[in-house]
Amino acid sequence: MILIEYVEPSVRAQICESILRALPDWFAIESALLKYVRESADLPMFVAADATGPVGFITLQQHGSAAWEIHVIGVRPDHHRQGIGRRLLEEGEQWLRNQDAEFLTVKTLSATAGYEPYDRTRAFYLAAGFAPLMELPTLWGPEDPCLVMIKPIGIRHLAHRL
Repeated sequence: MILIEYVEPSVRAQICESILRALPDWFAIESALLKYVRESADLPMFVAADATGPVGFITLQQHGSAAWEIHVIGVRPDHHRQGIGRRLLEEGEQWLRNQDAEFLTVKTLSATAGYEPYDRTRAFYLAAGFAPLMELPTLWGPEDPCLVMIKPIGIRHLAHRL
């Protein structure tokens, strides 16, 4: 059984690092991994855990009064395709609605990079309701073009659509 809970700052960096190190196809750049670890200690984090310990997490970062970003999300490879990422995202979105968030964004590797693991990542975000917003081809360097995706999550946004 997988439980998802909000965790306090004292354990965030350790959880982040242990899971990201299990995901070298996505987090192979050591300096970027360490930056995620450092920053995760101060950001809201939800963790998915089973009897063995943490198997996934999501951290969220605020960018404006109504706009948040998935700072980083990761699920151990042996737990992929079990709905854990989706559950983490849903838990984070519900928490964000309680913070009056209207939009959630995420940065991921663009399809123009031609890297298969991120094909699966983009498919995950598309299935979760994100839409491509813009490409930033030089944000991470020309060999790692960035795709920004967005999802409306706020109650006010949904009410305007009715």
